[in-house]
Parts: sequence; structure tokens; C-alpha cells
Amino acid sequence: MYVKICGLTTAEAATRAADLGADAVGVVMSEPSPRHASPEQARAVLDAVADRPVDTVLVVREMPVGQAVETVEALGFDVLQLHGRYSDDDFALAVARLPRVWRATSLAREPELRAGEHGEELVLLDGARAGSGETWDLGAIDRERLGEHWILAGGLAPENVAAAIHEVAPWGVDVSSGVESSAPGVKDLDAIERFVRAARDA
Repeated sequence: MYVKICGLTTAEAATRAADLGADAVGVVMSEPSPRHASPEQARAVLDAVADRPVDTVLVVREMPVGQAVETVEALGFDVLQLHGRYSDDDFALAVARLPRVWRATSLAREPELRAGEHGEELVLLDGARAGSGETWDLGAIDRERLGEHWILAGGLAPENVAAAIHEVAPWGVDVSSGVESSAPGVKDLDAIERFVRAARDA
């Protein structure tokens, strides 16, 4: 099970996730988000895991795709994750420039979703309100139509990730708000550990 810990802003949280065996760490650069990271914070996360076998993912929602591609190249992320209202042309530009591009969306937005339709490496399937931490109806997922390489997100936490994996058998799982302390954007290191263990043991 591929495990991504997203919304990281500190070297400490990134190091902890990597030490626990997470496969990817995500940095959000979207100013409306409480998890928005500055370039300096992004660099700290990247430097913390530079010698670890983890994918580093830049997550953007409103950043113009050209700027997002330049940010990936300048800071050295492995993957660009385009979340939300990006066009076919945006994906074409990103895929032409970068070796790895992910698409994040929801069934509320794209009910006929198929992974790879825009040339992306994989799809991250989120709830209708990204970053809210709200659970959603996993029964709406059509795994046959969706394809093999997709990551489940939205409302996951240490307490429910194993049940979600058993229910829909995703290729991977992603968590952000589900491993935070009382303050949005502040990661709980113990919760990260419990999430990774629960996902691995599922």
C-alpha cells in the first residue's frame, strides 16, 4: 500500500514521515489553504528527505500551471499534483515538461472519472471539499472504470484508513487533516505514525 502524507510544512514532520516508511510527502502551495507552504518551508521539507527513498509532491490548486511547473523544476520536487480546475491544455503543458504529473479530483466533479485520461501518472480521488477532512461515500467508487493506479484521499485518519482500504482496495492512500493536531496545518507526529501503521497492516 502506497502511503502519502500531505500538507507538510516542517522538516520535523517530513523526517518523521520518511522514518516511518511513508512513500511520499506532499507540500501544498495554495495560499487559501491553512497548509500553504512558503518556498522556504518547501525547501526545508525537501532537504529533510533528500537522502530518503520517498516521492516529494508539490500540490497546487490555483497556481497557474506554468508557474507550478517552474516551481517543481526550481525546488526539485519529484511530482506535480494538479488539484481541481485545470484544463486539458494545462495537463498537456505539465506532462510535456515534467516526468511525473498527478491529477487530484473528486467524483462530485468528475463522476465518469478514469485515471490517465489527461496523460497523468495517477489520479488522487478526493472528497468534494478538498482539505476539509470530511468523510465521503466510498460506495460511489467504480474501481473497474477508475483503473488501477489511484490514491484514495478525503476524510482518512488513523482510525478509519484500514476499513477504507478493505472497502475499496485503492493502490494508495493520502492523508493531511487526519493527522493534524487541533490547529489546521500542524501535524501530529504520533498520528502520522498511527496512520502509516494502520495503512500498512490493512
